[in-house]
Amino acid sequence: MNTKMQLALALGMNVLVAAGCQNGGGKNAGKQEVSSVDTSRYLSQPLVSHMYTADPSAHVFDGRIYIYPSHDVDLGTPQSVGGDHFDMRDYHVFSMDSIGGKVTDHGVGLSLEDVPWAKRQLWAPDAAYKNGTYYLFFPAKDPEGIFRMGVATSKSPSGPFKAEPKPIEGSFSIDPAVFTDDDGASYMYFGGIWGGQLQKWVGGKFDPKGSETDLPDDNAPALAPKVAKMSSDMLSFDGAVRDVQILDKNGKPFLTKDHNERFFEAAWVHKYNGKYYFSYSTGNTHFLAYAVGDSPLGPFTYQGAFMNPVHGWTSHHSIVEVKGKWYVFYHDTQLSDKTYLRNIKVAELKHDNDGSIELIEPLVKR
Repeated sequence: MNTKMQLALALGMNVLVAAGCQNGGGKNAGKQEVSSVDTSRYLSQPLVSHMYTADPSAHVFDGRIYIYPSHDVDLGTPQSVGGDHFDMRDYHVFSMDSIGGKVTDHGVGLSLEDVPWAKRQLWAPDAAYKNGTYYLFFPAKDPEGIFRMGVATSKSPSGPFKAEPKPIEGSFSIDPAVFTDDDGASYMYFGGIWGGQLQKWVGGKFDPKGSETDLPDDNAPALAPKVAKMSSDMLSFDGAVRDVQILDKNGKPFLTKDHNERFFEAAWVHKYNGKYYFSYSTGNTHFLAYAVGDSPLGPFTYQGAFMNPVHGWTSHHSIVEVKGKWYVFYHDTQLSDKTYLRNIKVAELKHDNDGSIELIEPLVKR
């Protein structure tokens, strides 16, 4: 099925989400009445049910688990190929003392109105700690409708965060994920196609008339996620943005038509037994996949999917170690049964003796 057919199918099913990680928010929005659902269908249950949340970025700070998700809400914004209906306005910060423990909502950590350069759409964020400061990285559209990366800082992991007056120079697209290596060097991975606009940057400059989905040529190499080394103060890029190479086991890049394997959005990196694991969402085919490399800059060799499709259109994840065990935080649509109103979850993630990740089934088979 080519890209145009994929898009038409998504629209016809009324589940178009220009990027699966893209969400809405609002100070007084997100309240919901939770209907009766068959909880036995699901591997895990929602961590938060008093509002809709998605794209959970989880970290352990000072021995406590902090989660930085998007805040989904239905504001009635018309649907579009670019995902305008994911019209989020703020971020809440959540924490828990252990997996399975009580989840605390620390309230709004950052609002759209507090970001001087941002016009709309606070999509999936990430967080990091360095230099005695906590950093919140986030994408938003500038007044020209172009996604940029912002950064905000706080002395507390729960915020509130104060945004820098301008976006990170040289940044674009969506889904920032910041990984700090053992040597203290930090890297931002980012990018997303469709609503994430990566396909509009093919020539090195933003093309407003560029494709709304994938590249037009299904046999062209698939669009690559991006990586940039962070400056020592974590407020800018230290050097040029470069492609993240994801190769098949024959050392060849995936093609645009390889929808089950190619990168769509939701980059994340974790390190296990000296290897770097680059994981991501395949978007319109709904898998979470991973590739492994010997350097944080890649290349990474594709290993397969580690999570099958969730209930909903797609998922967006983070992977974190907690007290010697590994967990994947992700989202589905259990509470709302609507693709744009999601809820965050967590499940154990297991590495086998050979380093491979065991396949996770988020829906219980009957």
